[in-house]
Amino acid sequence: MCGIVGGIAERNVTPILLEGLKRLEYRGYDSSGIALIDNENRRLMRERSAGKIKNLESKLYDQSGKKEGFRGNVGIAHTRWATHGAPEEKNAHPHMCGDRLAVVHNGIIENFAELKKEFRDKDYSFSSDTDTEVIAYSVYDNLKNSEDLFESVKKSVETFEGAYALGVISKDNPDTLIAARKGVNTEIEFPEITG
Repeated sequence: MCGIVGGIAERNVTPILLEGLKRLEYRGYDSSGIALIDNENRRLMRERSAGKIKNLESKLYDQSGKKEGFRGNVGIAHTRWATHGAPEEKNAHPHMCGDRLAVVHNGIIENFAELKKEFRDKDYSFSSDTDTEVIAYSVYDNLKNSEDLFESVKKSVETFEGAYALGVISKDNPDTLIAARKGVNTEIEFPEITG
């Protein structure tokens, strides 16, 4: 069981995502992470931490309460209960493929071992023990044949077996957050968060 949250705003989404993670912490406290698109510098940033969300917060904010440079208007975040891979930072979400896209995921990709072998045969190098990393490589691989992020995610989802929900962002689509699910109840909220 994990918790995923995403946000798009006209301001920095880091506080919004952290608030969402805190509300979902009961769904997993082995690790947490956040990925943002910095539209000013056209880059994708990620921070992850093993343990509770407060460990992630301490990486994001210094003692003055802010960390310069970790800002973005689009982001995804995740709190993890380990199912595939130990509760270590390398297995924390979001998972990235290069510096182009980031993925968060809840559920199980049942055919991840076959997919992992397929991507290793294509010379992709895995840095985690999770099933989520195959999602990132699948979407990235599909983007080679199409610049359409939505179509690439859709094509990837068609290959995944199991029940899951996922979120994807890409620096090449800086105003887009894609969510998909299969076989799980997923609640999508649009809360009004002020401040």
